[in-house]
Amino acid sequence: MIVWLGRSFAIALILGLAACAPRDSKFKTYSGPEVTQVVVNKGARQLLLYNGETVLKAYRIGLGNEPVGDKQFEGDGKTPEGNFIIDRRNPNSQYHLSVGIDYPQPEDIAAAAAVGRNPGSDIFVHGLGPEGRVLSKQEQDWTAGCIAVTDDEIEEIYAMVKDGTPILITP
Repeated sequence: MIVWLGRSFAIALILGLAACAPRDSKFKTYSGPEVTQVVVNKGARQLLLYNGETVLKAYRIGLGNEPVGDKQFEGDGKTPEGNFIIDRRNPNSQYHLSVGIDYPQPEDIAAAAAVGRNPGSDIFVHGLGPEGRVLSKQEQDWTAGCIAVTDDEIEEIYAMVKDGTPILITP
């Protein structure tokens, strides 16, 4: 009887601990080559992660809901163009995970101010979030100016791209 209770207790303890174990985390690890640059080609709807001249990964993307042209001011629905830096990350993003771009630059602030507008801010590469959108041809450009990938893809990007990485966004 004592042996049986011991085994039952051990089995219950193991099952209890297994139930408390964390599910697959959205925080992945990456131990491959360093990402030295991110390139976004808006026209091709593609985000590329580079190590030197080598493309490590390529992703299909969604853009701002007015995808043609450079961001001019808050609310224009455009994704900015130019040279930026990945400058922050948001592990609690409403769009799963996100990495921030250091927009606006001083020239963006000045250009918007010249027409009495705010340049906008909070431009991120992020996941699809609670809407569970699909990056189809018909719905690919839906953000307010950010760059969207799937939730699985932002998990990879979040792990691979470090703060301080240059990001070039081209037309």
